[in-house]
Amino acid sequence: MNKAVSFALFLLVVMGGGIAIGTLTVPGEWYGALEKPFFNPPSWVFGPVWTVLYLMIAFVGWRIWHREDTGALMGFWILQMGLNFLWSPIFFGAQEPLWALGVIVFLFFTLLLFMRLAWRTDRLSAVLFVPYAAWVGFATMLNGAIVLLNM
Repeated sequence: MNKAVSFALFLLVVMGGGIAIGTLTVPGEWYGALEKPFFNPPSWVFGPVWTVLYLMIAFVGWRIWHREDTGALMGFWILQMGLNFLWSPIFFGAQEPLWALGVIVFLFFTLLLFMRLAWRTDRLSAVLFVPYAAWVGFATMLNGAIVLLNM
């Protein structure tokens, strides 16, 4: 497959999936009524942050797809994408912050494992996932605080 076409497909899947899930699971009155921690960012922050992160995620997936030794790296990339796309429907759609916390913790450790494996063969991909892992780490703390504050 042509590299430009495959990159466009990765962008379409990652960005399109993120937009679709974000559109279908808009935080509503339920989320607005939850008690949130002092470090909860304003809602306008999430769109730009996820846009940049999804661009990097798509680029990393595309890089790995074109490697000869994709093996476990591609598997971890697919797993993190599935967990990423699963979180919003559980948190906002099903209104289950505790279950969502389990998903995001699993996502965080999946990212760390991905970065550790990628460091050996594709350091750029590992480095590009650092902001993603940092944001997911922050989001994990936020999710956990919401669970604790709303028990």
